[in-house]
Amino acid sequence: MDKSIFVTRPSMPLIEEYIKEIEPIWKSAWLTNMGQYHNQLEKQLVDYLGVENISLFTNGHMALELVIQAMNLTGEVITTPFTFASTTHAIVRNGLTPVFCDVNPDDYTIDITKIEKLITDKTSAIIPVHVYGNICNLSEIERIAKKYDLKVIYDAAHAFGVKINGQGIGNFGDASMFSFHATKVFNTIEGGAVTFSNSKIGKQLYKLKNFGIQSDVLVDGVGSNAKMNEFQAAMGICNLRHVTAEILKRKIVVERYRERLSGVSGIKVINDAQEIKSNYSYFPVVFDEKMFGFTRNEICDKLGENNIFARKYFYPLTNTFDCYHGRFDVNATPIAQYIAKRVLTLPLYADLSIDDVDKICNIILDGYQK
Repeated sequence: MDKSIFVTRPSMPLIEEYIKEIEPIWKSAWLTNMGQYHNQLEKQLVDYLGVENISLFTNGHMALELVIQAMNLTGEVITTPFTFASTTHAIVRNGLTPVFCDVNPDDYTIDITKIEKLITDKTSAIIPVHVYGNICNLSEIERIAKKYDLKVIYDAAHAFGVKINGQGIGNFGDASMFSFHATKVFNTIEGGAVTFSNSKIGKQLYKLKNFGIQSDVLVDGVGSNAKMNEFQAAMGICNLRHVTAEILKRKIVVERYRERLSGVSGIKVINDAQEIKSNYSYFPVVFDEKMFGFTRNEICDKLGENNIFARKYFYPLTNTFDCYHGRFDVNATPIAQYIAKRVLTLPLYADLSIDDVDKICNIILDGYQK
């Protein structure tokens, strides 16, 4: 039987490097609560991401949920259903109502031409998503937010290390959330962060992720427990040493996919915008079954028969989840619905060989007639 190829594989340092990194923890016995490794990683990420401030969390979802809470949002929040469950759940768990805006058909980020029509007197914020590392229209979102006095929190879970015109993507909006989950370009096993410019947000985030505790005798808010522990931070310190090299390896994989699949009728791939420094986090392919001859599901099954496990990502749309049944009009986001039924993210990770990429492409193209 052929080896299994999964949609992603976590980047990890050599075990010797990680053991050497964590050895001092046994001497200090400081396992969590903003210790040496936590603070060191914060400083290193500020430099790497080119941002003013950062707050680390146990995972990206809690980072997003608590930054929404920190901003005291009310009423309605405009977002997109073409995202992972976390984005929508974080809004709903804060007692807010997500208002779903469709995506654009070019890069699947929020359609900025449709946002203003969704704004009401109940709207307090926009939460756009940098999908697959594709960057939203930052300038237009900023214009709309200023015009209507709205907060902007970017879901940048896929966008670690991405730059636009040389500027780190975490500098835009009021805040950005990054995920450091094992499946991401950079991981701390589980983990996440919020970048922000206003120091008041940082104080709120610190309080919210630490039970509302301000000092030994002062607890002046109802907080959660979302602190990143020292073992997570140590893994991040190790992985950050290698992330540039890992991204370059991913770039080689992406370039091979593009070489093999670009220009094929019925297959849509996304190329990098000139002003964007990509992190090559995902490789989504959209299949037009009428032009290509096979549906997304048929291609996914063909790959699966060969122990290659691609992912229908994002499918289903969050506004169609069973837990939200009957709450949202799924027909209000037709482009997102079209893409969700046809998109397949192909295996992509630093150690994926070119031979395996060719194998994947050969299976996809087998039987295709130009």
